[in-house]
This record gives sequence, structure tokens and C-alpha cells, in this order.
Amino acid sequence: MKQMGLTLEKFDKVVALAGNPNTGKSTVFNRLTGLNQHTGNWPGKTVSRAEGGFLYEGVRYKLVDLPGTYSLLSASQDEEIARNFILFGQPDCVVVVSDATALERNLNLALQVMEITDRVVIAVNLMDEAERKGIRVDTRSLSRDLGVPAVPLVARTGQGIPELLTATHAVASGRLRTKPLRVEGTPGVRRAVSLLSRQIQSLYPDLPNARWLAIRLLDGDALIQQAIRDGELDEFVHAAGRVDEGAGVVSAEGNA
Repeated sequence: MKQMGLTLEKFDKVVALAGNPNTGKSTVFNRLTGLNQHTGNWPGKTVSRAEGGFLYEGVRYKLVDLPGTYSLLSASQDEEIARNFILFGQPDCVVVVSDATALERNLNLALQVMEITDRVVIAVNLMDEAERKGIRVDTRSLSRDLGVPAVPLVARTGQGIPELLTATHAVASGRLRTKPLRVEGTPGVRRAVSLLSRQIQSLYPDLPNARWLAIRLLDGDALIQQAIRDGELDEFVHAAGRVDEGAGVVSAEGNA
């Protein structure tokens, strides 16, 4: 890995870094990007946004540090930013940094990210703390059960960073096909999701994940309903897949 300079206009792949607060996400970000970082605010928001770059296997990666959140249900500005970036920005990979000492709570966010995108890597950080507390985390079984790579990590010392890079590169490049665990629900729920997904897809053919939107609508998400009524969803869909600071999304295709 080579950490790139501050010129982030040119990149091949985009990786988003998600995670609960206090999981060591910033330490992972610093490990991957070193001092090669740029900070500012998300467009139209007062929430801080950090970006950095690194070169791995000849591929220029742009790393975007999303706000620390416990969920993607858009109950706060941080959650809204993280959700919109993952859904509409379509990063090539989302690395979810989780706390090995509180994995059950942290997996809530991981499962929500996996509902939106297939391209997920779970970075199980603070493995040394878990060991000190007598907690054993079997990342191999976790990876098998979740259907995405789970990498043991001690970001503070750098232990596991090479393996995290390998897994991220494999998922981002498409060399590793993941099969994320998703809750299917009852036959009635599945039929409703399928029907509504088709209707949404006909209205928004460029929407990256109609299934996720259908689930949120069936769950009574008032903010999603409002976004449809106000035409805000239309704006996000049309902004997806290209650099658009106004919408707060970054192209998954890179910006040559």
C-alpha cells in the first residue's frame, strides 16, 4: 500500500468507512491514509467530512470517512448522510468498522448496510480488548454466516491492516463475490416487498436499490415518504453515479 497525496480528484475506486461511534474508525482511516487527508463539511451540512487516498495493487482508492452512526434509519443528520452516501453514492466497497467487545450491538449497523449493498467488508476492531475481556470472536464463522469478509483487526497497532486491504480490494474490484445475509420475512412480507419494488423501479429506473426503499416504505419511514412527495428522491437518483457535491455523493466509477 502507498498513501497518496492530497490530490484526490483522480481515483479509480471509492471506499466508504462506516461504523458506530468509538469503534476506532478514525484510527483505521488514519492507518490507511496517513497524513494524506482532506477535511471539510458535507455539502449543505455542518457535519465534518474527511477524505483520503491510498494506492493498492496499482489502484487509486479514495476513502470517505462517514459520520459515526448506530443505524441508517435517518433519525439524525449523521445517519441521513451515511445512508445517502451508501445508497446513492454507490461506493465500490463499504468497510464497516465494528467493536469486537460489543459485536452484537455493532452488527445492527452492519446488517443495515448489507441491506443496501452487496459490497461490504466487516472490520472487527479492538480484538486485543476483546481478548483481555475473555471474549472470543470467531471471524471465520462470522464471515461465513454474514456472507461477507470479516477481518480481525487491532487498528491501534496496525495488526490486520494488510488483510483488511486485501479483502477490500477483492470486494471493490469484483474479484470476490459476496452474498450478504438479508432478512427475508414472511411470505406475505416478501410478496409485498417484491410488488412495491417493481412499482418503485418503474418510477425510478436508475434507483440503485428499490428493494431497500420498498422495505423502508413498508416500515412506515416518514422521511422517505416525504422525500418522494417533495421530489427530493428524484434529485438523489439523478445525482447518483457522478460527482455531485450538491447532492453529497461521489461517483462509484471514479473521476478520471
